[in-house]
Amino acid sequence: MSAATSHPGARLRHLLADPAVLVAPGAYDAITARVLAAAGFPALYMTGAGTVNAHLGLPDIALGTLDEFVQNAGRIVDVVDVPVFCDADTGFGNAVNVVRTVRAFERAGVAGIHLEDQESPKRCGHLDGKRTVSVEEMVGKLHAALDARRSDDFVVIARVDAAAVEGVDAAIDRAGAYAAAGADVIFAEALTSGAEFRRFADAGIGKPLLANMTEFGKTPYFSAAEFEAFGFDAVIFPMMAFRLMLGAVRDGARELASSGTQQALLDRMATRAELYELIEYPAWDDYEQRYVRGV
Repeated sequence: MSAATSHPGARLRHLLADPAVLVAPGAYDAITARVLAAAGFPALYMTGAGTVNAHLGLPDIALGTLDEFVQNAGRIVDVVDVPVFCDADTGFGNAVNVVRTVRAFERAGVAGIHLEDQESPKRCGHLDGKRTVSVEEMVGKLHAALDARRSDDFVVIARVDAAAVEGVDAAIDRAGAYAAAGADVIFAEALTSGAEFRRFADAGIGKPLLANMTEFGKTPYFSAAEFEAFGFDAVIFPMMAFRLMLGAVRDGARELASSGTQQALLDRMATRAELYELIEYPAWDDYEQRYVRGV
């Protein structure tokens, strides 16, 4: 890896500059990140909702702490070789808190974070009842984030939640203000049609644009190629892996409860050998031989 692309943020910026849309699925823990990276995705997104849902069993309403988010991010970064960017909710407080938030995530080795312009406690971006902060407050948070980062390569993403609250025109105005404040990427959340995505892209904001293709939300099911045609540079699929896991575990639990055996499920499971390959078990055997047994 060249020195120019060694920082994870630099690697993410390189991917965002590619004409092809960047597809980044969401990981909610380290083993899921391994699976997604092994499938060949060039970058991963740490989902905030998935982090809170999976690790705490709680809803995505700002119940997770900064430390819990950063610890999860660090575990994910440790096991994959692709850049990881993360949901940082509203920054875990005001603009002063954002300083600590950025420094903590950056120390964890992530490529960047996104901050959203909701009031706290925030809500899932695809639920009703969101409330936005003033443009001035969000700009203050972005300035704090940009000043706090140790490396200019660290990517600061501004998430615009205003379309569902104030309308698309107001959301575009906010995006322009956030871009002018220095945000590296604009995240247009919960748009409801291809026409709205095109309006965002045609507005001339001048920054890479990120879309969220979550399931069961306000955005219709568009493919990565369609987002690229709209003029977007990246798309996340934040909860796909989590929802697949939840459905599979639910179905397996029902089968075990009804039959008393898991045998009918074996062909739907990763095998022991597949798991050991994924988690690099032979390398740890080698460490034991080398450092414990002195072989």
